[in-house]
This record gives sequence, structure tokens and C-alpha cells, in this order.
Amino acid sequence: MSLLDSIQWKLLSFNELSLDELYDVLKLRVDVFVVEQNCPYPELDNKDRLADAKHLLGFNPQGELIAYTRILPAGVSYPEASIGRVIIAESGRGKGIAHALMQRSIDAVKELWPQENIQIGAQQHLNKFYQQQGFINNSEMYLEDGIPHIDMLLSLQQS
Repeated sequence: MSLLDSIQWKLLSFNELSLDELYDVLKLRVDVFVVEQNCPYPELDNKDRLADAKHLLGFNPQGELIAYTRILPAGVSYPEASIGRVIIAESGRGKGIAHALMQRSIDAVKELWPQENIQIGAQQHLNKFYQQQGFINNSEMYLEDGIPHIDMLLSLQQS
């Protein structure tokens, strides 16, 4: 069985996270977004604890957190629902886990808020990755905490 097939996925609200899960989430986010990307910024933004916020966690067979996204309802970060804090731990990169993580995140939005489209603020160098998930660019490049980003939209509504 491949690593991808053996990931245990959990979709939890803030209050459903165990203390160990919360610690693992915050450590992974800081390790990647602050330390690895050398970008000091306010990682803890009070959105994690919102009642409708969801946290998608992926654990390897050893119980280590290797994949994570934060899923927010419309009106929090964007007028649409959003997926953010997309992370694959270094040990899980290059194995297709990011695609599985995004598909599970998109499916969660469809289940939680079936009338919503999904807006993301993506690091610009990941533009093609998100396009493979069906997102289209809907902004010019902008700097967020010194890193080039682009807003992207996934339209889930049929016109």
C-alpha cells in the first residue's frame, strides 16, 4: 500500500481537535510558513476558532501529521468559501498527497456549503498546481508577507 493510500484523514472543527492534533497543526504551519519560507507573519489570526471553520488533517501510518488545510465559510477571508493554509510536510512531498488533500478539501466545501464557490489566495509559484484542481486566476499578482500571491476561484455553481 502506498503512502497516499494509507493516509488517515480527519475533518474537524477547532473544538474537536485534541490538544496533540492542535499542537501538530500549529507546529507544521509555523515550521513551513514561518521557518521554511523565512516569513515572519501573524500565523495565528483568530480564524481557526470560528464556529464554522474546519481543519482537514492527514496522518501517515506512524501518526504524524503530513497534510493540512483550513476550510473557511464565505465572508471570513473572501466573499466565497475558502481553503487556506495548504501544507504538505516535507516527508510527504512529491507523492501526490497535495492533490488528494485539495480534492478532499474541495469535497468538504461542497458538502458543508453546497451553494458556495471557493476562493483561494495561492502562492504564485503554485498557480499551475491549483489550475489542475480547476481554479482560475482572478487577480493580478500581489505581495502577501513578501511572497508573490494570486487569487484564484473554483466555480462550483453551474450557470
